[in-house]
Amino acid sequence: MKIGVVSDSLGHLPFEEMLDSAASLGIEGVEINAANWTAAPHLDLPGVLASAEKQRQFTRAFAARGLDLIALNANGNQLHPTEGERQSAALHDTIRLAGALGVDTVVLMSGLPAGGPDDRTPNWIISSWPPETQTILKWQWEEKLLPYWRKLASFAETQGVKKLCVEIHGNQLVYNVPALLRLRQEIGPIVGANLDPSHLMWMGADPLAAVDALGEAILHCHAKDTYLNKPRQAVTSLLENGSLTDIAARSWSYITLGFGHPEGWWRDFCYRLRLAGYDGWLSIEHEDVILSRIEGLRRSVDLLRSAAPIEASDFKLQAF
Repeated sequence: MKIGVVSDSLGHLPFEEMLDSAASLGIEGVEINAANWTAAPHLDLPGVLASAEKQRQFTRAFAARGLDLIALNANGNQLHPTEGERQSAALHDTIRLAGALGVDTVVLMSGLPAGGPDDRTPNWIISSWPPETQTILKWQWEEKLLPYWRKLASFAETQGVKKLCVEIHGNQLVYNVPALLRLRQEIGPIVGANLDPSHLMWMGADPLAAVDALGEAILHCHAKDTYLNKPRQAVTSLLENGSLTDIAARSWSYITLGFGHPEGWWRDFCYRLRLAGYDGWLSIEHEDVILSRIEGLRRSVDLLRSAAPIEASDFKLQAF
């Protein structure tokens, strides 16, 4: 496995300084936030897409530092009832640029549409009662999600993108393992999981069990931890909508690797990934509001160096 970083983790730095910092920390590759839920400080998507020379300059900046360009990330809600058209256009441009750069991996969300044709806000259904929830879900999947994704997958294939890595994330239609596997079955193997264990942690799932259940459907991994504030959780549950910056008051918060779950947990996670056949990137996503970005990344890199297998197996049974 290789250690990467999501570029917004160093969003306070200009592009070249971000790459320098990543390389100095021992990070081997960078996943670039390109569009939608990002200010995209490291990529002028329209400008680079329109210029072959800017594309060459962009990729040379990685090569000069011995870094890989892992993926482009366009996380957002391309099925939003009022903002979806704009976000979908940015996603399609991200896929175009990935193809032009020779990057075969795009990270994105599934999208979350409204609850019906006349609604103007997304509707996340996470219960089976009252009965209209099932009507909403059926409409969201059959009328919005699946038609959109069939077209998106076909478009990605024409651009040379081989992996559409869907982040299993709350407030999206694909927020758990069964939903990801359903989308993959409906659309095809170009669709798979961007497995970020931190989201499963706060939703009460077990990321280790998710690895086993997803298997070859895991196409990419984010490395991010979650702190579960047990006393607060006992009162409010894990359904948390308080301020992201008021850590003490929240039942859960994103945190630097090792501060939510110990190194032993991460070693188990990485080993299970290898057992499932995944030997790809562990892309660190720093969203800890307490630790500095550099300290958080340094600690995360150190933990992953200890926890993640690096070399290919050379074990063979002896003949006797």
